Amino acid sequence: MIEVRPGGRRRIDRVLSPDYASGIEHRDLGGVRELRDEAAQEETDLSYLRRVLHARIDIVHAEQRRRRDGGSASVVEQLVQILSDGAMGPAAGSGRHQTTEPSRAEAHRRHVEALVSDVDLSDVTSLSGDKLDRALAAYTAEEDSVSTRRREVQEVVDRLNAEIARRYREGAASVDALLARERDQP
Repeated sequence: MIEVRPGGRRRIDRVLSPDYASGIEHRDLGGVRELRDEAAQEETDLSYLRRVLHARIDIVHAEQRRRRDGGSASVVEQLVQILSDGAMGPAAGSGRHQTTEPSRAEAHRRHVEALVSDVDLSDVTSLSGDKLDRALAAYTAEEDSVSTRRREVQEVVDRLNAEIARRYREGAASVDALLARERDQP
């Protein structure tokens, strides 16, 4: 489960701190953007972790379905189809266009592997039904936790974006100044 530690030093602890976005109306625009960018990076990392968990859940579901239906094709033979099925359908939830890459991809992979340390999905057919059920429960619980935190982070990003938009709408910020600043930066 993804816990938020008050006063913690991790990015998620900062972003989900109740005072993270307090007083943003008094910060300079650059400061608001920095907060937004940090929160957006956390959203990207949580989205990546969520996708990794979905892949594991899909693999376990496929093996359970194969056993239930008496299928002969292995999960490995079906892997491309298994992992693309969810990607091909209509979007569900609050997905957003991500402008950054995950910053902790390897750490997320290790985190997911540690959830069910005695389950190796590289040979899913050798796992007992109980191990598959246990893995599915662990992955699903973690996905629920990650999704909850991701929604909370998205609310922070939305609040910061709303403040930036308000400034442009009310004339407190200028698109021309933004473009000039970006042009002058190396």
